[in-house]
Amino acid sequence: MPDSPAAGGWPAVVLLHGAGSGTDAPVPRRLGELLVAAGVTVGRLEMPYRVAGRKAPDRPARLDAVLMAAVAALADLRPATLGADSPLRLGLAGASMGSRVAARTARAVGARGVLALGFPLHPPGGRPSRQPELDGAGVPVYVLQGERDSFGRPEADPARGVEVAVVAGADHSFKVRVRDGRSAAEVVEEAAGLGAAWLLSRLRA
Repeated sequence: MPDSPAAGGWPAVVLLHGAGSGTDAPVPRRLGELLVAAGVTVGRLEMPYRVAGRKAPDRPARLDAVLMAAVAALADLRPATLGADSPLRLGLAGASMGSRVAARTARAVGARGVLALGFPLHPPGGRPSRQPELDGAGVPVYVLQGERDSFGRPEADPARGVEVAVVAGADHSFKVRVRDGRSAAEVVEEAAGLGAAWLLSRLRA
């Protein structure tokens, strides 16, 4: 395994936000800091509906198209020191809704792996489980789920490369209660640290 994530290519991770939050939420923000410190280029993608000030997300097809366009444009930001033929080593990291977008598009954009921060497994209203989105990602997926996540917990599937890790005391947004005996900072550091370590392992693979 190379000592640096940049060995043999250009490591980059695109961060995607949840339906009602931005990429500046505590866990994605800390995750980005850890990745940048490790030499990874981090792109924070804010979807058009949020940029326009709307609360309701666009349709899935629109969200997926925006991500694919963003990854295509990423090539223009390739550091000149790497050379034009340096391959992109891409990872995707999404919170809730963003993790669904990442799972649906991972294979199409050539991602080496998807980090899912709070995958919203069971939608409200008794609609079908979203487990098939994880199963169909076609690339390794690492799900970080809060122990108290009201959306439930996806199933690990080693055959399809789906891993699941549980953050004790955390809810869907990785928030904790006083009675859980954990500080917000501790949970953020745990989730971001686990996510960064996994993404770096995929970028080095």
